[in-house]
Amino acid sequence: MIRKTSIYIITFLALIQTSCVAQHVNDVKQAFNHASKQTATLLKEVEKAKSSAKPELVSPRTIENEQLKLVASKDWTSGFFPGVLWYLYEYDHNAAWLTAAKKYSADIEKEKTNGVTHDMGFKIYCSIGNGYRLTNDPNYREVLITAAKTLSTRFNPKTEVILSWDHSRDKWINPVIIDNMMNLELLFEATKLTGDSSFYKIAVSHANTTMKNHFRSDYSSYHVIDYDPNTGAVLKKNTHQGYSHESAWARGQAWAVYGYTMCYRYTKNPAYLKQAENVAKFILNHPNLPADLVPYYDFNAPGIPNEPRDASAAAVISSALYELADYSKEGKNYRKKADQMLQSLATKYIAPVGSSFGFILLHSTGSRPSNSEVDVPLSYADYYYLEALLRSKNLIKPLKN
Repeated sequence: MIRKTSIYIITFLALIQTSCVAQHVNDVKQAFNHASKQTATLLKEVEKAKSSAKPELVSPRTIENEQLKLVASKDWTSGFFPGVLWYLYEYDHNAAWLTAAKKYSADIEKEKTNGVTHDMGFKIYCSIGNGYRLTNDPNYREVLITAAKTLSTRFNPKTEVILSWDHSRDKWINPVIIDNMMNLELLFEATKLTGDSSFYKIAVSHANTTMKNHFRSDYSSYHVIDYDPNTGAVLKKNTHQGYSHESAWARGQAWAVYGYTMCYRYTKNPAYLKQAENVAKFILNHPNLPADLVPYYDFNAPGIPNEPRDASAAAVISSALYELADYSKEGKNYRKKADQMLQSLATKYIAPVGSSFGFILLHSTGSRPSNSEVDVPLSYADYYYLEALLRSKNLIKPLKN
């Protein structure tokens, strides 16, 4: 009797687990169905806007003054819309997405030689990188390698990091932002594609120096570190988009946990795994993290709970946690938290079908201190949201070498 009861219990638990998995699969299917409808709308809106816009404006970024805002390929966000199209194609293999992804990626290719910005990964890897991963197009391969070579020119052996901004020289001499961790993936991949270890070494140097200088004792990250370009000495520890120099800007923490998780993937350096785990702990255990796990734009914003949320930060964090779950002993908890974040985004933060010019997520914050892009859709929120959805089902294919 006891044995039969045990079998019943095991069977019952298995049925519950199967039901939960089926529900999650269904949720992802529904989320992609919504995203597909929205993006189809956005494609039409972009084509309409481009018909009367300057020819250099090629990619949608946000809604500004109730109008769709397009940006040039040089804008740091230009690669995210092509990336959204590649992710939709990866999910359902619809040839229409493939055609659109190729078209909008082509507009970004010329950025491979733009050496006045550190955002090469955001622009080239999110667009061309995904294109190469899914098609093995040799032209895309060459674009990635050229882009990595261009990005490498911004590395300074004395600071041991890649210079971020050429602007704002009235504030900083040699600014390096936590966002720059996201561009290291392009360098790691370039070494895989070419066998040239110089890209890998630059990425590791940047990650190590950032780990040393960008973080506080609680593993929260500063936004901007200013270096003396001749000695490598740290001159300032500041913010640009967070509440204050000593506060924890939410998307900055997202870039950090994502960046060090990604670095562990390529290097298997346990220090990077530990760093990612510590940043994740800071985020997930913070008393100001809301119940739905979608953070305010800054964890220390003074007006909480009456501060704007940042869905883009939640999208980046959830995507990072899905990958981190594969490496960490805390994987079960990370996946649970990522599921909760994704569920919140997919139910409370999505735009109604046909609205918001076709953007997928609402309620992101670009830069609250400058009152820029507050409580609006943002292209990178949509990109990392779809990536998180794919990662939640282990659907992302590895890059082909």
